[in-house]
Amino acid sequence: MMMNQDDARHMDGLGTEQASDPDLELNGLDTVALVRAMERREDRVRDAVRAVTPQIAKAVDGIVARLREGGRLVYVGAGTSGRLGVLDASEIPPTFGTDPSLVVGLIAGGLDALVKSAESVEDHRQIGARDVQDIGLNERDCLVGIAASGRTPYVIGALDHANGVGALTIALACNVRAEISDHADIAIEVPVGPEIVSGSTRLGAGTATKMVLNMLSTITMIRMGKTYRTLMVDVKATNEKLVARAVRIVRDVTGVDEERARQTLEQADWSAKLAIVMIEKDCDAARAETILEQHNGFLAKVIDG
Repeated sequence: MMMNQDDARHMDGLGTEQASDPDLELNGLDTVALVRAMERREDRVRDAVRAVTPQIAKAVDGIVARLREGGRLVYVGAGTSGRLGVLDASEIPPTFGTDPSLVVGLIAGGLDALVKSAESVEDHRQIGARDVQDIGLNERDCLVGIAASGRTPYVIGALDHANGVGALTIALACNVRAEISDHADIAIEVPVGPEIVSGSTRLGAGTATKMVLNMLSTITMIRMGKTYRTLMVDVKATNEKLVARAVRIVRDVTGVDEERARQTLEQADWSAKLAIVMIEKDCDAARAETILEQHNGFLAKVIDG
């Protein structure tokens, strides 16, 4: 699709499209100097994310409220933004023991676009609307539209459909006065400024996006009772590393030795949270599950009162 003159002028005005230093000759720098230049760039990204703490917190509170009513968290994006959304969504089930349908990542062009670019799809609002319609997005859900530029039509189409069905909508952009912000209930704008390679938003904008998505999903899971202290007590023990982690978590929380921790985990079908309650309350798995349900899955309420 050819970009018209108005669109081209709008792109020219985006912070992420500017040159970080018009006089900087990247090819003239040695490798150490290039590494340091990128490190300085990342420092500015962290400052930009820190400046939008209130908006991130507001978004988390909104997501938690929807999930507690049986809704889902859905990420929508194109290119790097879409890939980061899918990445974050895919890591929630093993880390926090959730059903894969709880946090969903959609990328323009479908899952093939994770490894093969499909940039032309992002120019169509109707495809974004169709993709969220196809997953049955409804008023209980929360949709996070991700676009570094803040203007991706695919994301706008998804946000508009989400608004139409009553879902909570959140826009995440890396430029100010982003177009997608006007299509969302909550706007998170992280002005990361020019990239070290002008326009390459997989760099600073990608870092900022990853940071914000980490916060949205992780803090939501904390607020949903998926952690105890700093421990991922709902971890799924699906490989040797995670089995060892589950054993360590049970041992550290309860103070039992490794043998007792393993034995109890086996009885708890390798649920660390359930095993901890069994040990702390000296009960079987069925009773421990009832106790957890009575406390909405919050281990802190069971142990610490």
